Amino acid sequence: MGSPDHSSEFILDRARCTGVAFHPFLQKSRRLSMETTTQDLSNFTRPVGFYIRGFYALKNGEYYFMFLAVIYVLTLVSNAILMLVIWFTENLHTPKYMAVFSLAVVDVSYSSALIPQAVNMYVFGSKFVYYDPCLAQMFFVDYFSSMESFALCVLAYDRLIAICFPLRSNVLNTNCKMMLVITVSWSIPLIIDVVMVALIPPLAYCKSTIVNSFFCDHGPVFKIACGDYSKNWFMAALSTVALYFVPFGFIAVTYLFIMYAILNIKSSEGRWKAFQTCSSHLILVAIFFVPNFVTYIVAWANVNIDTDTRILNTSLSGSIPPLLNPLIYSLKTEEILEQIKKYLRNLKKNSPSS
Repeated sequence: MGSPDHSSEFILDRARCTGVAFHPFLQKSRRLSMETTTQDLSNFTRPVGFYIRGFYALKNGEYYFMFLAVIYVLTLVSNAILMLVIWFTENLHTPKYMAVFSLAVVDVSYSSALIPQAVNMYVFGSKFVYYDPCLAQMFFVDYFSSMESFALCVLAYDRLIAICFPLRSNVLNTNCKMMLVITVSWSIPLIIDVVMVALIPPLAYCKSTIVNSFFCDHGPVFKIACGDYSKNWFMAALSTVALYFVPFGFIAVTYLFIMYAILNIKSSEGRWKAFQTCSSHLILVAIFFVPNFVTYIVAWANVNIDTDTRILNTSLSGSIPPLLNPLIYSLKTEEILEQIKKYLRNLKKNSPSS
């Protein structure tokens, strides 16, 4: 296999050739890698950790991650407001707003799994990630990302029942049934993502431990393994289809039925009102799926794209939708907007200056 510090020397050579600064964490990576390979030269399968390279050519990249930190704070605030309004407003305790609440929980979880760790890495220079925390971040980012698509499916299901079966919607879609649907939607991605991440530990890392991404990204992590990673490729393709393309297909089919039902409404006013109830959801679907489809199709096709471009696309598609989801639902949903206005009026009325 070579000398004991073969893996660490590769990292250092790669850093010099690609222009990555000789950072203290690279020194740490070299020392820890040497320790690992010294312990068992004949069976080096698991590195101590990974060095997350981040941007390749973008100067002052830390300012970009400070921008993501601002987005993260706004995401927490906007989703917290939305969840509080739904939680404390009894007439919003309906299947529709249970689905909206679930989406808000996913938004907060997805942003929390992705952005804080990235900010810590690139603003505070902590780019070395130990092996187990790396796999943990990989799981949670992938899980909550796929949960976004399933949460949008749940909202599509709710719109399907409400518009196609208006007279029976209260029977077909009760709170208990919606809770069951949400539970299933959380369980399916969990099973697939657990299997996908569980296939990483058997991989051998005998050359590079530099991850060409801004977090412990599944694809860039398994692609730097030096053994056979065909199973990982298969699971990556399977998860892409099962967790993104299938949910999008389900949403597309539901809207075919919804459009058919809307076109059968006799009055133009009724058709417009029915369509308006779907407009918020359609905007969310476009914002989430379009950039993600670009990322996953390119990765699936094994097309090499610029690392910085991939990081920008992945980071924005992972941070912007969780911010916009509560804003869109708050501004375009009359019930929620009215409740927010009501709370603001009560707050103003009860303020000492009034």
